Amino acid sequence: MLGVTVAINLIADPGWDPKRFEVIRQWCREIPEIVNISVNTPYPGTETWHTEARRVQTRDYRLYDIQHAVLPTKLPLHEFYEELVRTQQVLNMKHLGWALLRSTAHIAAGHLLRGQTNFVRMLWKFNSVYSPKLQLADHQQPVKYEMALPPDRRESVDSKLLYIHSARGRQGRALDDHTEQFVEDTRMGVSV
Repeated sequence: MLGVTVAINLIADPGWDPKRFEVIRQWCREIPEIVNISVNTPYPGTETWHTEARRVQTRDYRLYDIQHAVLPTKLPLHEFYEELVRTQQVLNMKHLGWALLRSTAHIAAGHLLRGQTNFVRMLWKFNSVYSPKLQLADHQQPVKYEMALPPDRRESVDSKLLYIHSARGRQGRALDDHTEQFVEDTRMGVSV
């Protein structure tokens, strides 16, 4: 074993229905990896910005945080947020809460002995941070800063318009000697 932990980030599409969310929740329960879920958000410079941005429901900059839906949702917005948070709760309970506390009891105890309670308190803060009511209320706040209007919709996007970093190959990597040696020792017959 290499001791590598895999974390998966899923992007919830605003077109998801309750059945899709349930399938995702079930799949997340079955796999051992850490899973996070965010909301598809069209950012300037991305393909989605060029193809979907004319459909944005708000240009409120605060809501472009991958936790709010800024594109129209198939479900009523409050139901979309309820499904999203229900899914996030499954992921939270899988890797946080009592399970995390048991596996890190010595760390938690050390923090508590020094009067540091943030680590232990954060384990149960989920419901005060992820809340469909709070997310929906964010849409009702006055807009202080609006995103610029998106470009005209395009069916296909010229890749020169996207923020893509060109591949720099091996010269683009800065590995310390220990990591470089690890890469060489574990290379599986792949020639570069």
